[in-house]
Amino acid sequence: MSGAPGFRNAAGAVDLQTAAAALPDTWSPRVVAQVNDQLVKVVRVQGTFVWHAHADEDELFLVLRGRLVLEFEDRPAVALGPGECHVVPRGVRHRPVAEEEVLMALVEPAATRHTGDVVTERTRSLAEQLGG
Repeated sequence: MSGAPGFRNAAGAVDLQTAAAALPDTWSPRVVAQVNDQLVKVVRVQGTFVWHAHADEDELFLVLRGRLVLEFEDRPAVALGPGECHVVPRGVRHRPVAEEEVLMALVEPAATRHTGDVVTERTRSLAEQLGG
């Protein structure tokens, strides 16, 4: 996995904020690195995403810029600011909400489907997330 070559410096480091800010579309993650079977993705979001769950995978949300609220059907919402992260456990229905633009990174297994158990016009395939 080469990641996002346009966002790597001479030493091979990826600037997550720059990579997320450069994405042309909201809610369309882009893979920038891989660690074993885990993908590191960046995404630019605004508004309310769809309710969904990932039956077999946990999902880590790391806010790079802005304020994100993770809403849950069965527990209180979690608000995240820059530098804060939260792991959504497998099987938990959730939806991210961003009143203003948020840049964030996601860490999740390569097998994780973008919108989990639902398919909408916002669903992106792994090929799309890899830049294909």
